[in-house]
Amino acid sequence: MRLRLSHEFCTRNEGPAVNSPLRVPFHVPSIDEADIPAVVDTLRGKWVTTGERCREFEVAFADYLNRESPDNDLQAIAVNSCTAALHLGLEAVGVGSGDRVIVPVWTFTASAEVVRYLGADPLFVDIDPETFLMTPQLVREAVARLSELERESIRAVMPVHFGGMTSDMEGFEALCEDQGWALVDDAAHALPTLCDGLPIGRWGHATAFSFYATKTLCTGEGGMVVTANPELADRMRVMRLHGISRDAFDRYRSDKPAWEYEIVAPGFKYNMSDLMGALGLSQLARIDQFHDARAAIARAYDQAFAGVEGLRCPSRSEVADAHAWHLYALRVAGGRKVRDRFIEELATAGIGSSVHFIPLHLHPYWRDSYQLEASDFPVATALFEEEVSLPIYPSMTQEEIARVAEEVPRAYERA
Repeated sequence: MRLRLSHEFCTRNEGPAVNSPLRVPFHVPSIDEADIPAVVDTLRGKWVTTGERCREFEVAFADYLNRESPDNDLQAIAVNSCTAALHLGLEAVGVGSGDRVIVPVWTFTASAEVVRYLGADPLFVDIDPETFLMTPQLVREAVARLSELERESIRAVMPVHFGGMTSDMEGFEALCEDQGWALVDDAAHALPTLCDGLPIGRWGHATAFSFYATKTLCTGEGGMVVTANPELADRMRVMRLHGISRDAFDRYRSDKPAWEYEIVAPGFKYNMSDLMGALGLSQLARIDQFHDARAAIARAYDQAFAGVEGLRCPSRSEVADAHAWHLYALRVAGGRKVRDRFIEELATAGIGSSVHFIPLHLHPYWRDSYQLEASDFPVATALFEEEVSLPIYPSMTQEEIARVAEEVPRAYERA
C-alpha cells in the first residue's frame, strides 16, 4: 500500500555526497548477476512468452513446497500476478454471483477485488490485535451475527498471511470442512514460511503467491497459484489463458503440429512470460538465502528497538514455525498524528518507510459499497494508526541496517 511515493520506492543513490547521511530506501529488489544471464539467455532464444522456462519454474516451485511432504502432490500454475492467482483459485472452487467470501479487512484491495470480479461479495472480518491476522474464532463470531440466509451464501474463506506470518491454517481447514466452505489463502507475503510444520501452499484448496517487485521472490510482476487437487489445477490452467483447451506453447512448437484448439470457457489473460519464468527460476534457487538475510535484519531491529518505550516490535504467530519477513511491521504508540510525524521524520533522515495497510473499510469504494463503519472493525482501525513498515530486504548492507536501527528511535523521539 503506497501512502506516498517517497516512502514506498525511494531510488537508491549511486553513493551519498560527502558528509551527507546514508539514505536507505524502503525497498530494493534483490536482482544480482546470477539473475541477469537467465533472462538474457531467454531473450536470445526463440521463445519469450509462456513456454519451457515457465514450466520449469512451475515444477521447481511445486517441488520446493512439496519438500516437507511425502505426498509430492502439489501442482503450480504460473500467472502474471497474485491477483490473477486469487481470481483463478476462487473461480475454480465455484465462487459466483450472489456468493460471499470471507476476507480480512486488513489486506490489500486485490484480496477483496477478485471476489467482485466473480459477482460475489466480500464479508469483511476484523483482525487479531497481536498478529494482524484474521482467525477462525473471529470468523465464527462474524458469521454468528449474520442471518441464516446470509450464512447460506458463504462459499469460501480467504485467510491473508500478513507480513510473512502465517494464519492458523489448521484451524481454518477444520472450520471450512465443518461448514462446507472452500479455503483459498492469500500468501502474497508468505514465501517461504511454515505453518504447523508444512509450507504455506500445502493447506486448503488453492494458495496464491506474489512475485511483485517488493516480495521475497521477485519476477517484477507475476504470481503462482498452487493446489493439490488435480481437477482444480486443470481448471486454473484452462482459465489462465482465454479458456483454451491446450497450452499456447504446445500450439506453436515446430516439432509437433498442434494448431487446432478449442475454447471451452470464457477465460482470462493471466499467463506468465518465459522472461519472468527465467527470473523466477534464478530467484527460487536463492530463496532460502533471501529468507536468512531478512530474518537477520529482523533480529537486528528487534534488538535495537526492544527497550525503546513507545515502539513495539512485530509479534509472532503461535502456529508459524518460520516467519518469511516480507515486512517488518513496527507499531508506534501515540496515535495517527504521531505515526504520521514519525514517517516524515524518517523521510527527513533518509529512511524510506510505508504503511501496511490502510484497511479496506477506510477506502471509499469498500466503505460506501458495503456501508462500513470504522467502529465495525475496531482492531484494524486502531492498528492502522500505529503501523509503520521499515526497510527489510536481502541486499541491505550492515551500514544500512545500523542506520535504520539508529534513526528509528531518534525519529520517534522527534515525532
